[in-house]
This record gives sequence, C-alpha cells and structure tokens, in this order.
Amino acid sequence: MQTNLLNEFEKIYHKKPVYKYFSPGRVNLIGEHIDYNGGLVLPCAITFGTYLIIAPNNDGKFRFKSLNFSDSLEISIETSYEKSGEFWFNYPLGIINSFIKNGCQIGGLDMLFYGDIPIGSGLSSSASIEVVTAFALNKINLFDYEKLDLVKLSKSVENDFIGVNCGIMDQFAVAFGEKNKALMLNCNTLNYEAVEVNLGDSFLTIINTNKPRKLAGSKYNERVIECGTALKALQNELKIEYLCDIDAQVFSQYSYLIKDEVILKRARHVIEENDRVKLAAKALRENNLVEFGKLMYASHTSLQDLYEVSGIELDTIVEYCKADNNVVGARMTGAGFGGCAIAIVKQSAFNDFQDKISNYYSNIIGYAPSVYHSLIGNGVGELTL
Repeated sequence: MQTNLLNEFEKIYHKKPVYKYFSPGRVNLIGEHIDYNGGLVLPCAITFGTYLIIAPNNDGKFRFKSLNFSDSLEISIETSYEKSGEFWFNYPLGIINSFIKNGCQIGGLDMLFYGDIPIGSGLSSSASIEVVTAFALNKINLFDYEKLDLVKLSKSVENDFIGVNCGIMDQFAVAFGEKNKALMLNCNTLNYEAVEVNLGDSFLTIINTNKPRKLAGSKYNERVIECGTALKALQNELKIEYLCDIDAQVFSQYSYLIKDEVILKRARHVIEENDRVKLAAKALRENNLVEFGKLMYASHTSLQDLYEVSGIELDTIVEYCKADNNVVGARMTGAGFGGCAIAIVKQSAFNDFQDKISNYYSNIIGYAPSVYHSLIGNGVGELTL
C-alpha cells in the first residue's frame, strides 16, 4: 500500500513527494471517560493509522486530499481559518490554523492523507490525523516544538476548532506510543509509565460494530457536563480539582453530597474505573492476563450500567465474548455510542472466534461486525520514501 500511496501522490499532484509520515490509531485497554476527569488511562498505539505524504508548492496554497474521502480542499495561505462543515480536512486545517496563530510561518503544501483506521470506529482516527499533521509541519518547518507541545496543540484543535470536549489521552497515545507497551497516563499531570504488555499466545482483537458515531454530535459533551456537576457537589466538602482525585473508598463516604441519581452513577463509574486502571497495570506487570480480563469485563459493565455509553451493538459483542472460553476479556473501547470493542483472544482460536462472533452478532443486529487483530506499535514518526 505504501508504494501505491507514492504513486497516487504523483498522479494527483504531478510531482514526486518529498516527505512521508505515519501516526497510529489507539485503543484504550482500560480507563474509559477518565481523561477529562484528571485520572489514569491505559491506552496503546496500534499498527493501523494515518499516512501523510507531502511536497511543498510555490503557489501559496494548502491542498488537502485523501484516498479515504472524495472531499478535498484547496485554500490560499491566510492569517486564520475557520471550521467548514463536518469535513475530514478540518482536522489538518485546524492544526495549520493553530501554528499560524502561534506566529509560525508555513509555506504552500500539497498533502495526501490515507488512513487504514476504520472511520468513526472509536480508534482515534481524528487524533491520528491531527498528530501526524502537527508532527510533519513541525519537522518540515523546523519549528522546534517538543512532542508534548504537539500533543497539546492537537488537543486544543479538537476542543476549540472541531468542538469536541475530549481530554488529552488520544493525542498523547498516538504520539508517545511504544511497541508492546501500554501507557499508564495521568491525564492531570501528564506523567506516564510505559507498562509491558505480554499477551503471550493471545491477540489484541478489535471488533468494529460498524455503527459509526460522531463525537461532536453525540452525548459525549453531555457526559463531560455531568461529571462537572458531580465534581461541584463533592467540592462542597472536599478540596479536589478532579473526580479522580479521590478513590472509591473516599467516594463512598461523600457520595451523599450528590443528590441526583444519574449524576451519582456517572461519578461512581469514573472513580471506580480510575481504581481499575491501577489494578490493571499491576496485573500486566505480573503477567496476570486472567485478572486483567476480569477487569476489562468489569469496566464494560460499568460503562453499560453507570455511564450508559454502550448500546446493543457493543453489549452483544461483550456478551458473546463472556461465553467463549478462548476469550480472556473484552470491553467497549473509546467513547462508546457505537465504535469498537476490544478482546484478548487466543491466537489458535482467532479464525473460529472471527466466524462465530460474526454469526452471533449478525443474527441479533442484522449486519456483520468487522473483526481483526493488531499489534501494539510505536507512536508518530517519519518514514523513508
């Protein structure tokens, strides 16, 4: 595919590409809806991601084309830009806008994007596009931004330009990912520990519900607000900045401060999930995949019942996994409302698993999921042409 990308670039732009970059997608192994609550998450980079091929131009234009979408954009260099509709090119345009507003000068560029992350799957295709663009522009223009600065810039684009109130986990994971390691990231301090993930004779398996969801238009922002409401109630007696500043034991003592039953459920999920991340990292360090699998199932149940961001598609997948002895653990991953689930599946049984879960899911939902496995890969980087 990579050779085809270079050929496609030449067909589209009638010139040879000069630069090539790759940024992965990510799955969050555990710790969902924690990143905007100042807690711990455990994501890893995957080997699916976004390729970006670039050549400078002397036309004073930015050109955005993708092999995944028919929509493209050609736009003159300006002092600022605004989001246009719901097009994919808003993500790289937002990155360029951010650099320009920070006083960086960028010359004309012809850009070709290609991603093998399923769009709308919850594997962070948006963060992958943002980070690969930011990394590329920083390298090409010698801006001297540190990688963490690029992560923060990409997050601000998602928040302020795109309009999704996400935390920093997705951008951080695709930038800092390490092969065969998960990042236990403190979303408040941005300190992290790279935890070895030894899956032994199992695959990290991704099951795409094939029900896309759009975060900006979903209940994601609603959950952010609900967590803020819970935090304000607890702050009446506790000196905390984030929900995840307390553990489940402390929460049980002060939960009476939250009068609304729905808000109480949201806070309980966040605080207990944060505790689960610590236990999950411990299980991985001890090579205890069975315990890790139990924590995955507990996480899904909490997201289903307390946080209410799952749905029949994701629940059907996890329900099947619980009954399959070749599955160590499973849970929804990402924001929910569709997207993907992940499972740890014995390698020797993967083909059988793929067939059986597809049939089970199709009989209930009416269409098939996509089932594939991934390695845990490295974060954003430059590739040789």
